[in-house]
Amino acid sequence: MADTTIPLAGGAAAPEDGSRQEPLQFYIKVEHHPAQGTLLGFWFYLMSDCLIFACLFAAYGVLGREYAGGPTGAELFDLPLVALNTTFLLLSSITYGFAMLEMQKKNLRGTQIWLAITGLFGVAFLSVELYEFAHLISEGAGPQRSAFLTSFFALVSTHGLHVTFGIIWLITLMFQLGKHGLITANRRRLLCLSMFWHFLDVVWIGVFTFVYLMGVLP
Repeated sequence: MADTTIPLAGGAAAPEDGSRQEPLQFYIKVEHHPAQGTLLGFWFYLMSDCLIFACLFAAYGVLGREYAGGPTGAELFDLPLVALNTTFLLLSSITYGFAMLEMQKKNLRGTQIWLAITGLFGVAFLSVELYEFAHLISEGAGPQRSAFLTSFFALVSTHGLHVTFGIIWLITLMFQLGKHGLITANRRRLLCLSMFWHFLDVVWIGVFTFVYLMGVLP
């Protein structure tokens, strides 16, 4: 039996008897991702985070001298220890920059090594911060002691929580790199984490200056 269909331009076929047939519709099965869409959305997230820290800084600015007869920042803060902790976080920012340079060179191994070093600096920062909190609480200077300590713990612990999530994100991304390599999606995730990590460094510089350095002033 002879073929009685004529192929259409859209890929469908029409019978010779003249009956009408709806053309077929084809869908491209690829990821639809607007250019720079993720980075723009992440910038919006960072701006919302800025508002959170701005509120915490404002609260500390109002309550930072309300000691309620308790210890002051000059009596509690160990500046050499805090300076060491600041060094850990700033070095982690530098090592993350090296990871991004290796990513630009498409060097997967180098990227993973510098990310691991960044994570170790982040863990060192958190360890010192937890030690500081434990020491303050053991001396009776917990967050419930005064408005000053409440605002201090709220601000510093919120930053520490962000660093914790950043480390979890970094570890997850290292597994993704090991499984899929430096694909476009992973490069985009590395760039987002880079912005987040450097943002935390900037916030910590504000904490170190506004809370610790000014806190030891009479």
